[in-house]
Amino acid sequence: MTGHGKAEFVVVANRLPVDLERAPDGSDNWKRSPGGLVTALEPILRTRQGAWVGWPGLADAEAEPFEDDGLQLHPVTLSTDDVENYYEGFSNDTLWPLYHDVVAPPSYHRHWWQAYAQVNERFAAAAAEVAAEGATVWVQDYQLQLVPGMLRELRPDLRIGFFLHIPFPPVELFLQLPWREQIVRGLLGADLVGFHTPGGARNFRQLATQLAGATAAGHGHVAYRGRTVKLGAFPISIDFEALDDLSRKPEVVARAAEIRQELGDPRHLLLGVDRLDYTKGIDVRLRAFEELLGEERVSADDTMFLQIATPSRERVEHYIRLRAEIEQTVGRINGDYSRIGRPPVHYLHQSLPRDELTAFYLAADVMLVTPLRDGMNLVAKEYIAARHDDAGVLVLSEFTGAARELTSALLVNPHDINGVKAAVVQALEMPRDEARRRMKTLRRHVKRHDVDRWARSFLDALGLPT
Repeated sequence: MTGHGKAEFVVVANRLPVDLERAPDGSDNWKRSPGGLVTALEPILRTRQGAWVGWPGLADAEAEPFEDDGLQLHPVTLSTDDVENYYEGFSNDTLWPLYHDVVAPPSYHRHWWQAYAQVNERFAAAAAEVAAEGATVWVQDYQLQLVPGMLRELRPDLRIGFFLHIPFPPVELFLQLPWREQIVRGLLGADLVGFHTPGGARNFRQLATQLAGATAAGHGHVAYRGRTVKLGAFPISIDFEALDDLSRKPEVVARAAEIRQELGDPRHLLLGVDRLDYTKGIDVRLRAFEELLGEERVSADDTMFLQIATPSRERVEHYIRLRAEIEQTVGRINGDYSRIGRPPVHYLHQSLPRDELTAFYLAADVMLVTPLRDGMNLVAKEYIAARHDDAGVLVLSEFTGAARELTSALLVNPHDINGVKAAVVQALEMPRDEARRRMKTLRRHVKRHDVDRWARSFLDALGLPT
């Protein structure tokens, strides 16, 4: 590789922090889509001549590197075939279900793997091109697990970090993957490999020694090809202050009251907010609510359940089937228990603006977060950050990374419907003082452990002063 770029800090992610949108007249424009990751890394990117390498979100879009609000952005082009095979195929129909404890069966197709490897090469080449001599490169998530190793080959001068935003699976499940050794060797190209939980780091450490010939090198380290690779747990979080401030705005507080009024001012409002995904346990909470209605432990006269399901991966077969099943269940519950103008379940299959979503958090008495498996689950933390009134109760799956931190929530096993039902009833009947005490504890933790602290702790471990 001849010649280096100027960026001293490079983020490599599947997506850019802006989306390319094509208007009906054929013109292109960029739309900002800032998330927690962008918020946390923006100051570091700005002070270190940083660059962000990623896909613009539109197939076959050729775009030159450009600057957006002071950030250097380097688009990577994905063809329609790449999107189908690398993204929808290997990333989301092979790795996603495998890493989420095979909640749905993964598909193993060789042409998907070939596309995954080729696209990872493209991302690695782009990062190698923009990074300055001795720069730090932080690679993000499961779509790009080969990039650290490829980048190490191209640019051995770089300091490379990798963070996995989803769970890392148990050893026995990971071993199903036909390309297991290539993935492990790809990740070992990094100087630091980060996970949400210590369990993920332990699983990877065992696989590194079993599949790639790495050797244990002290606590949380392995030796590989003459280098020491650090492994660690870095639980991700949210921008607490921004969400707390938003929830206090008079218009958001007023909208929360208006939502309850529009729903007929129920005594109790349960809320679920998820991407429409089979790992999220939407069916679990619907079934629990349906049984509670049938057993008359809750009444449709005074209790409503609102589920917001953000559209996701709508061309993948598992997701098409899931949407049909959930909508059928909602219809059945409402058919059995509605009164005119008073359906017990309200279901929104749509994306909502940030302020509207915050108003829903503020309106809900009980938040149901019941994934069968989740690396972290930031919705649980968002609900807590929005509750500046110290009210509300969080019911949280044990199988989320967040459950390790949010121990004052009501923790449930989502596979145990009776246990979920009991937790819902406990939440609805909880004395106000106990609910406030629990929420205050949760808010203190999330405020202290925000997304900025997450990013700084990772980069400190990688050896980049922040």
